[in-house]
Amino acid sequence: MSDATDTGRYLRLTVDLVVEVTDVAALQAAALKEIRHPEADLDAAERQEQIELVNGDETGAAALQWLIEPDHVLSLVDHIDEVEPREAMLGVEPSDGTLEDEDDDDPHDHDHDHD
Repeated sequence: MSDATDTGRYLRLTVDLVVEVTDVAALQAAALKEIRHPEADLDAAERQEQIELVNGDETGAAALQWLIEPDHVLSLVDHIDEVEPREAMLGVEPSDGTLEDEDDDDPHDHDHDHD
């Protein structure tokens, strides 16, 4: 006999999103405010390490990663009753401003405009 987890089907969602940072200093300031917030789950050493990471990253990637809540990522599928999120991982890295792995022949690539 197998339970639901043994027979469940898992899908990995891949979302590429390119954003333009219009004000790195303001983005860093917003992240630093979150890091310094008394309720941030950081000890003094971790807090200082994160402050240095955000301040030392001139692209704003570290700051943006700090500002995106895991619940924001999971909300991509919150409205779909037939799926249940299991894990989420977020990475933010510098980009040249375009999606690098565009493949027009991919039948699973659904270009949805959500304005």
